[in-house]
Amino acid sequence: MMTEKTVATFSIVAFDPKTQELGVAVQSKFLAVGSIVPWAKAGVGAIATQARGNPNYGPEGLSLLREGNSPEEVIELLLENDEEKEHRQLGVIDACGNSANFTGRYCQSWAGDIKGPNFTLQGNILVNEDTLKQMAATYKNQKGPLAERLVSSLKAGQKAGGDSRGRQAAALYIAKKNSSYGGYSDRYIDLRVDDHKTPIEELARLLNLFYEKFKS
Repeated sequence: MMTEKTVATFSIVAFDPKTQELGVAVQSKFLAVGSIVPWAKAGVGAIATQARGNPNYGPEGLSLLREGNSPEEVIELLLENDEEKEHRQLGVIDACGNSANFTGRYCQSWAGDIKGPNFTLQGNILVNEDTLKQMAATYKNQKGPLAERLVSSLKAGQKAGGDSRGRQAAALYIAKKNSSYGGYSDRYIDLRVDDHKTPIEELARLLNLFYEKFKS
């Protein structure tokens, strides 16, 4: 059985009302963070589960959104019987851009969250709160595709301080209806950097390769 460890990280969950894309971008000093934190479903919503992350919260939360629960209700329902809830951190957004977040009282400092129209940010074991503040400012002020805005937000967070333990992994997940390879699913962009000295820069490089291959 794998020992449960804190997924110390910073992430952004967002919705683009123009393209109907839903996405999550994340960076952490945690191996293969993309296998735990990001979850999204076109027409439903997107979720980041971190700190003492519970991967079950991804599919369970999306199912609750699909049933018509608000992001606030989803968080309440996920946590109501969770004995570890004060160690959890969540960001949830629906397919209308409504967002909610939660940072348990025992998440390690600095830990906190910010939300705004069409996005929510959350982070724990950060150098300082400027990480999230700069992420929010960058996301709100930048134009262009959702994927690029999310990666730029990660870059701003890292520049402002980032994870106090360092860097290791990053991931980007974008869901859009019938936008996968061949149009078979809504898995539009699913890029992961599992172990790298500069994971956000590597993630940006992979995104550029994606555009060259699939949008040329």
